[in-house]
Amino acid sequence: MKLAYVTLQGRGRTDALIAEVAHLLAADGVRLAGTVQSNHERPDRRKCDMDLAVLPDGPIVRISEDRGDLARGCTLDSGALEQTVVAVQQRLPGAEMLIVNKFGKREAEGKGLVPVIAEALEMGLPVLIGVNGLNLAAFLAFAGEDVFALPADSALIAQWCKASARVEGARASSPSADEPRTRELSLLC
Repeated sequence: MKLAYVTLQGRGRTDALIAEVAHLLAADGVRLAGTVQSNHERPDRRKCDMDLAVLPDGPIVRISEDRGDLARGCTLDSGALEQTVVAVQQRLPGAEMLIVNKFGKREAEGKGLVPVIAEALEMGLPVLIGVNGLNLAAFLAFAGEDVFALPADSALIAQWCKASARVEGARASSPSADEPRTRELSLLC
């Protein structure tokens, strides 16, 4: 099982890093499923508009609700998020890797993209997830021991992803129950 996460401080920084990694992987021909998020600041609102692009080729779904400039708290449109979950799940069979932009509040509750993450891992696909500090403890509880914390470097993350996709693909074609598992980051695997 190859499950990794990355986290950065600062609004939208993890989203931007995950999007950059997805772009690098797609350019190298890695078949992706998953989501990348783009945030659009609005001068008349406290909260940004959030869009999820379903990998590899869309659609782009607005997952935030505009509740006015005085809105506080979560503006996530749960119905729109569930729409992306269905679209991602449909793309898993043709993918070599799953990228999830964020293990957020819904995932911490066991909803959102959690079933897709579990399905991808059962299929032997490597999974890269962005995690914010608020949900890190919930993510680590979900992930268990076989999880990699990756550095905030898009080239190194992409290298890990490509190596993991190759290794997982090789294991799927000739599995070995005797292979040891490691939590160390090995970019040469």
